[in-house]
Amino acid sequence: MEPGSPFGENVRATVVHLRQCHAVSYERTAALLDVQFGIKLSEGALASMLKAAGPAFAAQVVPIRQRLLSGTAIGSDETRFRVGKDNWWLWVFQNPDSCCFIMAPSRGKDVVEQFLDGVRPPAWVSDRLGSQAGWAEKHQACLAHILRDAQYAIDCGDTVLAGRVIPLLCRAIRVWRHRERLVLKYGPGVLEAFFWRHFLALQEMIMQPIGENAVAEKFRRSLVKWQHNLFVFLTEPDVPPTNNASEQAVRWSAVFRKVTNCFRSVWGANLHADVRSVVETARRRGIGALEAILLTLRGQPLPIPA
Repeated sequence: MEPGSPFGENVRATVVHLRQCHAVSYERTAALLDVQFGIKLSEGALASMLKAAGPAFAAQVVPIRQRLLSGTAIGSDETRFRVGKDNWWLWVFQNPDSCCFIMAPSRGKDVVEQFLDGVRPPAWVSDRLGSQAGWAEKHQACLAHILRDAQYAIDCGDTVLAGRVIPLLCRAIRVWRHRERLVLKYGPGVLEAFFWRHFLALQEMIMQPIGENAVAEKFRRSLVKWQHNLFVFLTEPDVPPTNNASEQAVRWSAVFRKVTNCFRSVWGANLHADVRSVVETARRRGIGALEAILLTLRGQPLPIPA
């Protein structure tokens, strides 16, 4: 036989799709191929087929990363994975049409620094983890996390600050949702006016004495530290108020982690990150997962939306 896999791209794409997009085990994948298609494969052959697909997906991720770094805003998040017997982290960097996953043994700044490779984007959206801050000209902290902390402070007896912060942040989010109508009616300067209105109102709130409630005081100190990063979305059109897009991107990987009990090998972890990069980017561009996998195995790039 000629060099290479004796199986065609449709079979290989099906195996990748079942494993990475549906978390089907090797045993069930082998049984499915046997019953449905009459193809008898061992679990070792399935693992070899997945490993051989790694370079194609790694090559597909390169233009995805380049397009992501050329955008105006990047969102990021991470979740823990087990690789062998060690703790690793799956990082996600994304914008509305591109998404790049990286599996790394670290949760620190070195991962972000390696991904950016000297690029400094105009804006960044993330939670308040220190390793995800300071990489862009402007940084938007996730308001969903702030609202959660505010509710926790209320539950712990805060009657001074949190109950006033929640309506303020919700009003700012409503302004963002109706920003196009407001700009059309009042002109482009209206969003900056809303920014200063909300920023000054927050400063007034955090200057109020809290009392002896430790949780409320911790929440106030957090607002003091991040006050300049809470309303960036009002003046930057491509910046959302929350980091929900990044968290939604890693959600399937969290399901995959629970179903498969993570990875035994580094190549398996890296393959998952590359496949998720391709599939999630394809979803944002209106391309089906199986079609994106086939394009990758053929060495063809993902179409870029007009």
